[in-house]
Amino acid sequence: MKVSLIVAVYKDIEALSLIVESLRTQTYKNFELIVAEDNNSDEMHAFVSTIKDLEVIHTTQEDIGIRKSRSQNNAILASTGEYIIFIDGDCLPYSTFIESHALLAKKGQALAGRRVNLGPKYSEKIRTRKMSALKLEQKYIQKLPSLWQDCLEGHVEAGIYLKPHSNLFQKWIYPKNTSIVGCNFSCFKSDLITINGFDESYGETSIPDDTDIEWRLRALGLQVRACKFSANQFHLYHTRSSRDYSGSQYETDMLERKSKGMFKARQGLDTH
Repeated sequence: MKVSLIVAVYKDIEALSLIVESLRTQTYKNFELIVAEDNNSDEMHAFVSTIKDLEVIHTTQEDIGIRKSRSQNNAILASTGEYIIFIDGDCLPYSTFIESHALLAKKGQALAGRRVNLGPKYSEKIRTRKMSALKLEQKYIQKLPSLWQDCLEGHVEAGIYLKPHSNLFQKWIYPKNTSIVGCNFSCFKSDLITINGFDESYGETSIPDDTDIEWRLRALGLQVRACKFSANQFHLYHTRSSRDYSGSQYETDMLERKSKGMFKARQGLDTH
């Protein structure tokens, strides 16, 4: 099965270069990288043109504010894989990341993973290449105490790796009904087409990233299964900008559409 890995990026070429390094070590080989840029910069074009050993597609759009959902829709339309995985441009996948998603993929479900929130010290080590993401993955248990001390945002336990078909994972993790986090989830491309992709009508809020697309996939009839502890990744530390939508008209609108079962995006793939 061919997999399309869609990476949502904006300006951080350094982080993307680290993602590319991680993709070169993947145990699963039949995949394409889609750089979904919410911008159209010469610098990003120049960097992507240097990637010669991976199958790469680069999608772009005008930089007129946060339009992550539109950028991801661009990438869905450009993808050639049967199965699609979404990550953010500051998340570095384990060497087994794509393999875990692919092995657990089933019709009638989506997969939702999590991320290890690295603290500032470990993030700096990786950005400056004093330590590779692969080396940290390999020595994760050994490094846990210092990772815990450095972490400011929790979820250090999410870096513990379990094989996707191990008894422990299959019994205790995979059966869980979980929620989608936009930086680590996957499903079949055909399901995304059926729901008309991400809904771009929610402005610059984070609604389309996970909350909205999750209920719409569920309304289509999909279950959301956990791939935490199997499809693992590192998140590089940075300060956060708020895209909060609680109590907004956007949230009210989403809840109304949800109550009516209107799972096809109002402004999605068909507007491109």
